[in-house]
Amino acid sequence: MTKSRICVGAIAGAYGVRGEVRLKSFCADPGAIADYGPLWSEDGAREFKLTLGAQVAQGFSARIGGVNTREQADALRGVRLFAERDKLPALPDDEYYHADLIGLEVFDTGGVSMGRVKAVLNHGASDLLELVVPGRKGAVLLPFTQAIVPTVDLASRRIIADPPEGLIE
Repeated sequence: MTKSRICVGAIAGAYGVRGEVRLKSFCADPGAIADYGPLWSEDGAREFKLTLGAQVAQGFSARIGGVNTREQADALRGVRLFAERDKLPALPDDEYYHADLIGLEVFDTGGVSMGRVKAVLNHGASDLLELVVPGRKGAVLLPFTQAIVPTVDLASRRIIADPPEGLIE
């Protein structure tokens, strides 16, 4: 996968018996996923042309070119779908694609490194930055809020964080 592609969804498995898939969209406007096609597998080896169907539990039904049976559709379960970055909308200054944050080094307000962003997680409330800290077992979770993360400088590939006392030991 290259930085020129952003993960916009995933195939959750077969939907019905005629080759449709159940599709999860990670887009702010879930139905817009079809506008960003063709979509690609993470390694860029497979291209997917899809047509959205009805909204279903936790996503959409969708047809994928060349997928005609339930078995073919089920074989795609778990495949993450990537769109070319230049097909995605530009974001406001205070919003970021997760792919842009992964790998950035995080510093506290005193300039001391806190680690690197390994992943951006969301378990319902708000985004969390999962940091890998050298010499420390396990990850550190940092709430990705304006109060705790006041500065994201993509050009310098760094984040400035001001975590509350005791959040990170």
